[in-house]
Amino acid sequence: MRALILTNEFPPNVYGGAGVHVEYLARELAKLIDVDVRAFGEQDEQRGRLRVRGYPVSHDLASVDDRLRPVLGAFSRNLGFMAEPAEADLVHVHTWYAHLGGILAKLAHGIPLVLTTHSLEPLRPWKREQLGGGYDVSAWVERTAIEMADAVIAVSRETREDVLRLFDVPAERVHVIHNGIDTDEYEPTAEADSLDRYGIDRSVPYVLFVGRITRQKGIVHLVRAIRHLDPGVGVVLCAGAPDTPEIAAEMEAAVADARRVQPSIVWIAEMVDKRTVRQLYSHAAVFCCPSVYEPFGIINLEAMACETAVVASAVGGIPEVVVPGETGLLVPFEAAGGTSVEPRDPERFQRDLAAAINELTRDPERRAAMGVAGRRRAVDHFAWSTIARRTVELYRTVVG
Repeated sequence: MRALILTNEFPPNVYGGAGVHVEYLARELAKLIDVDVRAFGEQDEQRGRLRVRGYPVSHDLASVDDRLRPVLGAFSRNLGFMAEPAEADLVHVHTWYAHLGGILAKLAHGIPLVLTTHSLEPLRPWKREQLGGGYDVSAWVERTAIEMADAVIAVSRETREDVLRLFDVPAERVHVIHNGIDTDEYEPTAEADSLDRYGIDRSVPYVLFVGRITRQKGIVHLVRAIRHLDPGVGVVLCAGAPDTPEIAAEMEAAVADARRVQPSIVWIAEMVDKRTVRQLYSHAAVFCCPSVYEPFGIINLEAMACETAVVASAVGGIPEVVVPGETGLLVPFEAAGGTSVEPRDPERFQRDLAAAINELTRDPERRAAMGVAGRRRAVDHFAWSTIARRTVELYRTVVG
């Protein structure tokens, strides 16, 4: 069997959970079948049964509005994907950035279309800030691809319910295959030179955030919760790649306000390498995931694999990863409703985040036990080898 995988992110261009997913899934799939990955970038390599090629934007977009450029650039790359033969038994697409290529492969080459839903555009209305009218285009191509796919993979049970609620898809076409974690790569480490490099005080317990600066990740709510933390609790924000200038400015203002009560906040405003992030996880007292929308939350698995207790909002697929009272604490979340997925009562949500963090930083023995249980859960339930095997089984079903 040969699978054609179309994706925006692939190493070295990985900035989110979908990119992490595709990187490890492709690696494990290539132990079982032939895999042809076509991605945004300049990659060109062959590793055993894994072939990876990057594609540039092939149109002149210099005069295009800044907010439309990501969408039109993605479509340009998708045409590049399909300008070469699709010698595969099926095409598997990841995120709306690659959906047009999957549609073309199915229609032009007659091969089955498999689609993994890492997030859903109807549940990310804030993307209009970033894309303007391009958001309507991304929503259109996502809907078209999902409703014509031969199989849709949801990364959590909650996401499957969202797909069935929001799209016209037969239930038998929507399958749940969770995200995974490489527990050999993400494991506890005693190394701490990265903490010293960023000036992180190892003598105090700190709460850690890792992720992009985007509405979805809820980071501004965590920053605003800092004023409710116990004195002596450190804060490390490993947060970069803001979606828009507006949220970048909002983040800067929120951090400036928080520093009035917690001057020692460490803000690492860049995407760091895996060795560094493993150290940040391993030495944190608590990892916090304050997302307002999270189909799965692979970031929680990374922290758990490094034996760190988790405090996370109870949204999307997170409750399928974090076991409350065993591997961490879940914070209740009620969305405002309508087109908004922001919390109905932001102040209460922020106080609840702080209360959960305080509860664990006050109890070193409990959070240590949660860390051990979290790693055990990551190893036992979320290995990439298992996820790849289940994916190939689905491939065989749609090809057969």
